Amino acid sequence: MRLITRGRAGTGAYLAAILVVLADQATKYVLEATVPLHESIPVIGGFFSVTHVRNPGAAFGILAGAPESLRFGLLLIVTLAVMVVVIVCLERHRDAGRALTAGLTLILGGAAGNLIDRVSYGEVIDFLDFHVAAWHWPAFNVADAAVTIGALLLIIDLFRSRRPSA
Repeated sequence: MRLITRGRAGTGAYLAAILVVLADQATKYVLEATVPLHESIPVIGGFFSVTHVRNPGAAFGILAGAPESLRFGLLLIVTLAVMVVVIVCLERHRDAGRALTAGLTLILGGAAGNLIDRVSYGEVIDFLDFHVAAWHWPAFNVADAAVTIGALLLIIDLFRSRRPSA
C-alpha cells in the first residue's frame, strides 16, 4: 500500500482501492478466459488449485439457497452500506494510522470488486482453492482476500489503539 503515505486517507487510499478492484477483476477475467466453469488446475499438489466456481451467496455460501431476488437485493444493499460506512470512516479519520487506513482501503476495494461480479453475473467468481487432505477451504478470490486482510488490519489497529500510553 505504497500509495498510502503518512497514514493520511485521501486520493492515495482511493487509488489503492481502485488497484484492488483492477487486480480482482483482471484475475477473474483471466480465469474466465482460460479455465472452464467447475474445472480445476492443480498448482501445488495436495494444497492449492485454481478452480473456477461461482458463489451466488455471501461468504462461505451463506444465503446461497435463498430466493435469487431476496439474496441479490439483500447482498446489494449490505455491500453498498458497507462501502458507504468505509468511505465515511476514511473521510472522518484522515489522520488515522496506516493500519486503519490500509484496512479500510482493502475492504472498500474488495467490496467493490465483488459488487461488480454480483451486478454483472448475479454471483461472485471464486477460484483460489486451498485444501489439505480431507480439509477443504471454500474457494475465494482477490476481493475476498482483500476484505479479510483489511479486517485483520482493523483488528490490529483496534488493539494498538487500546494499549495504554507509557
